[in-house]
Amino acid sequence: MAFRLSNNLVGILNLVVFVLSIPILAGGIWLSHRSSTDCEKFLQAPIIAIGVFLLVVSLCGLVGACCRNSLLLWIYLLVMFLLIVLLFCFTIFAFVVTNKGAGEVVSGRGYKEYRLGDYSNWLQKRVESSKNWRKIRSCLVDSKVCQRFEGNGNRTLDQFVKENLSPLQSGCCKPPTACGFIYQSATVWNKPANGFASNNTDCPVWNNDPNTLCYDCESCKAGVLANIKDDWKKVSILNIIFLVFLVVVYSVGCCAFRNNREDYAYPRWKGHP
Repeated sequence: MAFRLSNNLVGILNLVVFVLSIPILAGGIWLSHRSSTDCEKFLQAPIIAIGVFLLVVSLCGLVGACCRNSLLLWIYLLVMFLLIVLLFCFTIFAFVVTNKGAGEVVSGRGYKEYRLGDYSNWLQKRVESSKNWRKIRSCLVDSKVCQRFEGNGNRTLDQFVKENLSPLQSGCCKPPTACGFIYQSATVWNKPANGFASNNTDCPVWNNDPNTLCYDCESCKAGVLANIKDDWKKVSILNIIFLVFLVVVYSVGCCAFRNNREDYAYPRWKGHP
């Protein structure tokens, strides 16, 4: 008995997902065996979870469509439906929580500075959590986000202030401009002799140690949120495209499920009257 088109499409799509899930799962397992920092440990769990999820779901869809197993195909469709609902809710949520917050232009500077209070309360609570921030901070240090500054130590202050810094570089790699630190190099700033020019709580937090800098500053947390905001906006657009794709796959899967039920209800090998 020839497979119907919908069964073939579901089988092919899930075969592709199954193949893609293997390197994702392998990467997560590999990371779990070599992880030595909080950043690597923070990343390994989501990667393994995504790999296992894709592997199980794709197997259900593949076996359900190709072997005409209605139970597995029903489970596959249920998971797909829940995934569509969750993705839709997440997309709306991402647009809502990233609606607030923007960098502030600093007079005479080519970069912006960021304040934690400008962002949504939900995002602020996530980064202010000591547990979460420890992992984020570890990732920032491991990624050497401030290393580019250290590589060019001959820049003058005039050259430095004209640079277009990223939110992370502006918030984590230098002290806030209002503090009045004296520039020595991109990541080395001396405290003003007459005290700080601002009551900004980040001023006394700054340290010239490459592993400290302003990683514990509120401006650094705000820079992280600015980065998250930009990334989530992009992800939300991709989510909309992915949602359309999932709805199409779900519709095709429903057709395959209906075919399976019809085949069991009216076995074609017996022929039609």
